[in-house]
Parts: sequence; C-alpha cells; structure tokens
Amino acid sequence: MHWYIDVLKKYTVFSGRARRKEFWMFFLFSTIISIFLAVIDEFMGWQFEMDGESLGFLSTLYYLAVIVPYLAVIF
Repeated sequence: MHWYIDVLKKYTVFSGRARRKEFWMFFLFSTIISIFLAVIDEFMGWQFEMDGESLGFLSTLYYLAVIVPYLAVIF
C-alpha cells in the first residue's frame, strides 16, 4: 500500500523513473479502488449516461483525482 501512497505524495515529480513494482502496485490499487467505487455507484444509482457510456459519480471523481499522479508515474 505504501507504493500507492508514495506515488500520490510525489504526484508533481516528473523527473527520474518509477520502479516497475511502484508502477504495478499503483496500477493494482488504483484498479481495485476503481472497481469498488463502480460497485458503490451502481448500488446507489449514481450513474449517468454520456455518449453511450455509463459513468459513475464517485468513479469519475476518483479518475479526476488520480490523473496527474498516474501521468507522473508512467512518464
């Protein structure tokens, strides 16, 4: 779990490289959190349609919150 937190702490650091384990653990935890939030969105009925896709409110907020850390860890 500390790999996920480390990526979030260094979200503006675009210099250097992330180790493979750091990237994959961030990706794993991010995927698990996304699935969990999608289930909550579905259960609570907080989904909306946009261009034929169903988007959840909590999932969308999470994606917007981790887009910069995700870009920092892949570049």
